[in-house]
Amino acid sequence: MKYLHLIWAALFRRKSRTFLTLVSIIAAFVLFGLLDSVRVAFTAGNDVAGAGRLIVNSKMSMQQPLPESLGARIATVPGVAAVASANWFGGVYQDPKNQVVSFAVSPNYFDLYPELNLPADQRAIWDKTRTGAVVGAALAKRFGWKIGDKIPLQSTIFPSKASGNQTWTFDIVGIFHAKDPAQAGREQMLMFHWKYFDENNAFGSGTVHWYVVKVAHPAQADAVAHAIDAISANSDHETKAQTEQAFQASFIKQMVNIGFIVTAIMGAVFFTLLLLTGNTMMQAVRERTNELAVLKTIGFSNTSVLAMVLAEGVLMLVLGGAIGLALVSLIVPALSAKSGGMMPVHAVAGSTWLVGVLLMVLIGAVVGLPPALRAMRLNIVEALRMGA
Repeated sequence: MKYLHLIWAALFRRKSRTFLTLVSIIAAFVLFGLLDSVRVAFTAGNDVAGAGRLIVNSKMSMQQPLPESLGARIATVPGVAAVASANWFGGVYQDPKNQVVSFAVSPNYFDLYPELNLPADQRAIWDKTRTGAVVGAALAKRFGWKIGDKIPLQSTIFPSKASGNQTWTFDIVGIFHAKDPAQAGREQMLMFHWKYFDENNAFGSGTVHWYVVKVAHPAQADAVAHAIDAISANSDHETKAQTEQAFQASFIKQMVNIGFIVTAIMGAVFFTLLLLTGNTMMQAVRERTNELAVLKTIGFSNTSVLAMVLAEGVLMLVLGGAIGLALVSLIVPALSAKSGGMMPVHAVAGSTWLVGVLLMVLIGAVVGLPPALRAMRLNIVEALRMGA
């Protein structure tokens, strides 16, 4: 800290060059912060302790169905307050580009999701309408749907016995809203009766893809999860009880390896950053050869000169990296709100900050060490002659 003013003056000796380098560092750490926040969100949540709601799916694969009769057995597990079930449907509306997040659900599904508001009168009609479907407000707005509409959905997986092809017809009888604006992403869903799906599914019947379990006491969630999995242990339909966040992570992992993508992208970004900042530091030290010689002449030791140049590199990375992660702290909540809660991350994790700071210091040391060693080994006479 004693020579901070000298280090700061040296860093901004060429303001335009330093500014452009800082912009590159900021951009790199903004990208790192965003990608790592997503990675953390999709790799966290495996600890079921304290969870109020669990998802139970096949231990083998999310696509592997479970017997519908298993729900009654899960309901008898001590600590289970309620059980609902769901099947992935995978619908398309009119055009293959119009993917609709759709599920066939048990009648009590909404009871386990109090954050979704379906008016009581619409709920009553839905309960009595065999082909009835309820849709999220955002989805209804997207396609201009309203209550009373009859809509065809083309299933990407399940053929219908009624139509003889992939087309299923539903009557919209309700529109639900998310009580919390941060969860508005759930308004992009369509749900219909599992019984209607089961009766008309040409692929088979009597199965569900997952169960939603409400835990009476969240503190007992871990014990409840183990008890649920014990029901089907050593059977042909072993289960895996996990938090909703872990379930979502498993779903994403089946489509893409988030961790590998983040590592690959950031490896390329930080390698480029090393070359860029390394070149900047080497050029900056070469331009100050005469000044460094003067510092040595007036009594600065080789160690002091090395430390000052090294600190310059670290300061540049820490300054740019801190600004980058600070921007991410503002961007992430905004993106989460913009996505209506579909982006499962609402703040930059502490681990992201920790890794980010370590990267700042490490990269700063790596890019600062070669010019720092060069400055330390500088011969005063030769350096003054070069600057003369």
